[in-house]
Amino acid sequence: MGNRFYVVKEQAVPEVLLKVVEAKKLLDSGRAHTVNEAADQVGISRSSFYKYKEDIFEFHEHSQGTTITLTFQMEDEPGLLSDVLKIIAQFGANILTIHQSIPINGVASLSLSIQVLPTTGDVSDMLEAMEAQKGVRNVKLLAKE
Repeated sequence: MGNRFYVVKEQAVPEVLLKVVEAKKLLDSGRAHTVNEAADQVGISRSSFYKYKEDIFEFHEHSQGTTITLTFQMEDEPGLLSDVLKIIAQFGANILTIHQSIPINGVASLSLSIQVLPTTGDVSDMLEAMEAQKGVRNVKLLAKE
């Protein structure tokens, strides 16, 4: 098995992996000074930490300086696309392309290519904010370059 990557929602990730991410945050922030201390604080063994530490990371950590392509459906409502674009702007990402289908039964399909900059906020939070926008559904990450 090679280096294949998957993007999954947090709810699908086993708890031990989420705790490894939290332990890494504790170490990076200085709130824990040793692996043993970080593992104890999050409730995992040191062996679990070492087993998974290179294989799990938050999406945001490895998205800066890249281009991501998103797809989603959106109701055909005046100003809704503008609201979605404002969310992206609020997170400090740069929109490269917008492709929108003609609405069918009041719903349009869109794909956006977005440049993630070093100053961009957490991409996962941005996607969550987009999906929470009334009239927007099924926000999916298609590609990361």
